[in-house]
Amino acid sequence: MVISWYYLLFNGKIQLTTGVVYKSPQVDMGYDISDYKDIDPLYGTLGDVDALISELKARDMKLMMDLVVNHTSDQHPWFITSRATVYNDKRDWYIWKKPRIDDNGKPTTPNNWCSILDLRKSAWTYDERTGEYYLSLFSSQQPDLNWENPSVRAAVHDILRFWLDRGVSGFRMDVINLISKLRTFPDADIAFPAREFQPGEMYYANGRHLVQYLSEMREEVLDKYDTITVGETPFLQDEDEILRIIGEPHGPLNMVFLFDLLNIDTTSGHWKWTYRSWNARDLRRIHGMFQQIIDRGGWNTIYLENHDHPRSVSRYTDDSNEYRELGAKLLCMNIATLRGTIYMYQGEEIGMRNMPLSWGIEEFRDFESQNFWTMATLKYGCDFDKLEEVRKALRMKARDNSRTPMQWDSTANSGFCGANVKPWMRVNDDYSTVNVASQIGDTESVLSTWKRCLELRNEHQDIFVYGEFEIIGPDDPNVLAYRRFTSTKCWVIVLNFTGKTVDWEGLHKIAVSEWVFGNYALHEQVTERDKIKLRPWEGLIGVCQN
Repeated sequence: MVISWYYLLFNGKIQLTTGVVYKSPQVDMGYDISDYKDIDPLYGTLGDVDALISELKARDMKLMMDLVVNHTSDQHPWFITSRATVYNDKRDWYIWKKPRIDDNGKPTTPNNWCSILDLRKSAWTYDERTGEYYLSLFSSQQPDLNWENPSVRAAVHDILRFWLDRGVSGFRMDVINLISKLRTFPDADIAFPAREFQPGEMYYANGRHLVQYLSEMREEVLDKYDTITVGETPFLQDEDEILRIIGEPHGPLNMVFLFDLLNIDTTSGHWKWTYRSWNARDLRRIHGMFQQIIDRGGWNTIYLENHDHPRSVSRYTDDSNEYRELGAKLLCMNIATLRGTIYMYQGEEIGMRNMPLSWGIEEFRDFESQNFWTMATLKYGCDFDKLEEVRKALRMKARDNSRTPMQWDSTANSGFCGANVKPWMRVNDDYSTVNVASQIGDTESVLSTWKRCLELRNEHQDIFVYGEFEIIGPDDPNVLAYRRFTSTKCWVIVLNFTGKTVDWEGLHKIAVSEWVFGNYALHEQVTERDKIKLRPWEGLIGVCQN
């Protein structure tokens, strides 16, 4: 089980957003909720949440909660009633369909959509009691709610009020753009000819009633409180669609999580376990698109990690002992100098790594990882070379990588829990050297770099939070460089996203008066006119003449 903590940095202040802590059977680490108004005993009580809210407010901080309302647990009282008979007041709270008859006259699934977390399986689950299928995009234990039913929307509004009245300040809305689905439920196009079931997000994501449902939520509830909202929005890439959700003045949400950066190394949007090489050109394109959204009246989230993706230092840089700290600092310098609101995931601030390659398959606890491994063993049998490739894919992409316990110190279980307590997952092997306690007093640590960069961002909010953004330099596959500026001030950021030394010629007419910060010792940096020699994973932040 996992509580994910994100630190939201806005206007120089920290808010705190949690993972799911509601009552749950824990099939999907809490994302299968059986009671939205109670806390799972694994995590504590409602009284503990009240105490947390009170202590946060005393420190000028706020609490956001995870809102998971595309689906519930199959143990939620709503669904227990819904599946009891075909005639009850909750039947239409979920999406039920009669079997379709195939060409051979046999009953089958209502359409060919596959599960989001297991492409081998249908997105529909058969219920023997009533002889119908219910939609379950993530797992059979997570039935999708029917948002077309006004009673469902009213129940969600009631959940929002319950938490806002307790003092919560906002919500991270899990896969919120899946709540409006095409009600004809057509078959998806064939993306994988060898598979029975196909990805159907073109029919269940970003539906035509999405903005209506979100606007209703805002008008009925959110506007009556001082709130902040961020929507998790997979399969959302069209800029106009994004602005319908977050564009001022009528966008129903404050901001959304887009997935372009998190999918940068994925060959297909349908299959996360693939890998494609990428370079700084991809970063230039993605950052440019994200920043353009602000130019058009939207607002950005800035993030590289969350509970569903691997550690950034392992994914975007080099997590070897030689380069881990440099890579983590480079990523910090990138994140801290972009326009928008930063979300930092627990452990990112100390450069936590992915799970070691030496760990056995039994250490992967997430059911998405287990599904992938099961599929691989069925496909490859005793082909140990192929299975080793699968293990490497898990080590690179599995959600488990970000769910290992937070590393606080070098004591047993890294100080996350007592020595006599077994955490839900094994602590990473490097905890004795990569931990908070070892970095607090080290002025050159990853943690200290985050502190300095955030202080710089807070001191110069006009530049780094709200200022203009411009990509600079040649279309270089190695270096990401950009200018942040106002009418009177200008800063430049140059980042080498390779493990090799690069001679970069990209400043041209930009005159740097001082290199203010770098992840190497700055006195070693030499600039010859517009040419800079960048060491492996080197980043520089400088003041320039506007």
